[in-house]
Amino acid sequence: MNRSPDRALRTFDLALTLTWLILLAPFWLVRALLALIGAGRLFDHAHVLGHNRRPFVRLAFAGSLPGRDLAALFNILRGDMAIAGPRPLTVAEAAMVPAEANIRFSVRPGLFSPYQVQQRTGIAHDPESELDQRFVENLSVRASWGLSARALIAALLGGGGERPVPPLLDFFGVPIVNTTMDEAVEWIAVRAANHPGAARHPSLSKEGNTSDLALGAGEKALLAFVNPDCLNIAYTQDRYRAVLQQAARVLPDGIGVKIGCRMRGVGLAANVNGTDLFPRLCERAARDGFSLFLLGARPGIAELVAENMQARYPGLMIAGIQHGYFGPDEEDAIIARINASGAGVLLVAFGVPRQELWLADHHDALTPPVRMGVGGLFDFYSGRIPRAPLWLREIGLEWVWRLIQEPGRMWRRYILGNPLFLYRVWKQARQEAKAHE
Repeated sequence: MNRSPDRALRTFDLALTLTWLILLAPFWLVRALLALIGAGRLFDHAHVLGHNRRPFVRLAFAGSLPGRDLAALFNILRGDMAIAGPRPLTVAEAAMVPAEANIRFSVRPGLFSPYQVQQRTGIAHDPESELDQRFVENLSVRASWGLSARALIAALLGGGGERPVPPLLDFFGVPIVNTTMDEAVEWIAVRAANHPGAARHPSLSKEGNTSDLALGAGEKALLAFVNPDCLNIAYTQDRYRAVLQQAARVLPDGIGVKIGCRMRGVGLAANVNGTDLFPRLCERAARDGFSLFLLGARPGIAELVAENMQARYPGLMIAGIQHGYFGPDEEDAIIARINASGAGVLLVAFGVPRQELWLADHHDALTPPVRMGVGGLFDFYSGRIPRAPLWLREIGLEWVWRLIQEPGRMWRRYILGNPLFLYRVWKQARQEAKAHE
């Protein structure tokens, strides 16, 4: 990095930090006083590495109350840190950084990091080192300003502070597995790769593999994703709710579920939505040798999805394709074709709740070991509907993008549905609080 951009970034950091110190002076003084009263000291100290792996002491106000990071503004003034940049690492953490990611040490660590922003809204699915590398390679005043703004908005929507992360969530009687994206992909892959119609990958046939994932191999598993709209439907439709209750797994989708968790005093491990999971599943399928069957959407859409994903992941096997515009008299033949394909994963894009009800109705007849409803996913990966830019997803406002794209179809879901969902969560939380009194 040459001196001119570095000087511009440093000027930006100083100007913004001084502005915050002036505007937040009352809160800053109160937080300092609370630290002295509650902990008997002003600061907590963390020994970390910064620019060019130079060690420094990162400051935080003592105690667990909000506002701990305000003390790090002194680190920015002193030149140890920047407003935006990779997270400062301990010596032990720095030793684990891959060699190709050492570029992160070529800049000052940040008060806000790319990984932190995505973690706030539950979409930090890529390794932290990759996010850091991409940020540093494109670092500028504009990028620093943008990350800072997104961090503040994500903090408001995603919430701050540590909350317990239970393994299972319950919204309106629907059990939701509180897991990570990597674990969810692993769960699917083991079941898909270990069925008789799939090629076996060496890593899945080692002796002594007695993990919980391996124990589920060979079973028929219905996987569902739920966002606030799905949960609103489950609230009023008994049959759909019963299908979700009997599914092998239900996974959380969207910022609304995260806000709902926050209202109930628990943490969401990750936003494990189908749109982000799909490319990771395709990559894993290409590696492990199991295939996918794409069922649903308009004629021609699934074909485009197959072409795009096979170009992106060479070796990916698409066992079959079928649009969703067929009648009941065609179902038996389509199911026979799905079963004959040997697919490890069946993805059904009929929309909620039709896709889950269809899969439940034909559960015994279908043979793919993993079957899942994926809503409008095919439209995104065919290119028919562009997905929201990353910066909107990072601040939890992808739903605004969808509303702008299809206002006539989406306004009830978002304008009416989102507040209704939050009201129902609030009511559920109150009922649970009363039951524990």
